[in-house]
Amino acid sequence: MFSEELEKYSWEDTTRQIYSKTTADVETALEKEHPDIEDFMALISPAAEKYLEPMASLSQKHTLQRFGKTISMYIPLYITNSCTNFCVYCGFNHNNPLKRIILTEEEILNELHAIKKLGNFENLLIVTGENPKNAGVDYLERALQLAHPLFANVSIEVMPLKAEEYKRLTRSGLNGVVCFQETYNRARYKVYHPQGMKSKFEWRLNGFDRMGQANVHKIGLGVLIGLEEWRTDVTMMARHLRYLQKHYWQTKYSVNFPRMRPSEGHFQPNVVLEDRALAQLIFAFRIFDHDVDISISTRENAAFRDNMLPLGITSLSAGSKTEPGGYFTYPQALEQFHISDERTPSEVAESIRQRGYEPVWKDWDGWM
Repeated sequence: MFSEELEKYSWEDTTRQIYSKTTADVETALEKEHPDIEDFMALISPAAEKYLEPMASLSQKHTLQRFGKTISMYIPLYITNSCTNFCVYCGFNHNNPLKRIILTEEEILNELHAIKKLGNFENLLIVTGENPKNAGVDYLERALQLAHPLFANVSIEVMPLKAEEYKRLTRSGLNGVVCFQETYNRARYKVYHPQGMKSKFEWRLNGFDRMGQANVHKIGLGVLIGLEEWRTDVTMMARHLRYLQKHYWQTKYSVNFPRMRPSEGHFQPNVVLEDRALAQLIFAFRIFDHDVDISISTRENAAFRDNMLPLGITSLSAGSKTEPGGYFTYPQALEQFHISDERTPSEVAESIRQRGYEPVWKDWDGWM
């Protein structure tokens, strides 16, 4: 399990390593065909800030070689905001006084059909809070069964499950799982997740192993930028990715680096990542791993997403509603977080085409 692997690495030592990298280390990393973790640390270090132009060029080169001029389009569907966790930064925090919604089967179908009218989406991400009693595996399975006939590729971003539960869901049409560790800082993790199942660091961290054991087709990793030192967090995530690729080599992987947005909890980020630094991170990750899918959600503004289109990212969400039933049933419900890119899917697709790229609504044929 990766929790045992992570114990080999000191958070403090990793931070010192990153900040000790020199311009010579950056230049060495840029010359390598297959950079390692040490090279990745150099590319995200302050020493690499003056190398953004060559990094962008190299990132673009690798992305074109692996993905061509295509951007995969996906859309999230939030089916419940009920949650038993107390994450201090999240609008779904159990303490927040909001109306809790668990969509019925009829309401889920209404949302699915409303999404189909928005564009040509075939990539759907089903999202929930963590409420295993009232919106557990049975509920998720039924949602997948409803979505699968309408969408070629259905993924989930939900509470961590057992390996046999992931396996069960794959038989109902599950293609991928996205899970955010939020932060790999074990010592500080419980500050942000004081109660609930999400407070169990190892259970969440080892969930990715359980996904691999269940032969999930695609696994998505992410950290929430704004909690801890971002350079250290993404280095731990890069180590995690390499571990997973070694142990579950038949699985595909994606990464995401969402910056914290305002939410109902009014938590203020501890770390602010400026646009240039986020661009540096995206370039560094593409140079580090040529094949990983790099996604940017509607948390980011339209201008930044457009500017990054040719430089390393491979998938975008569009038309996102982060409240349950937001497409049809409850259009005014409370969001999990505020989105920044409010363009319609057709507007996002047109922006992609204007930059010489092709929006891809369907990546592959789903199985029945």
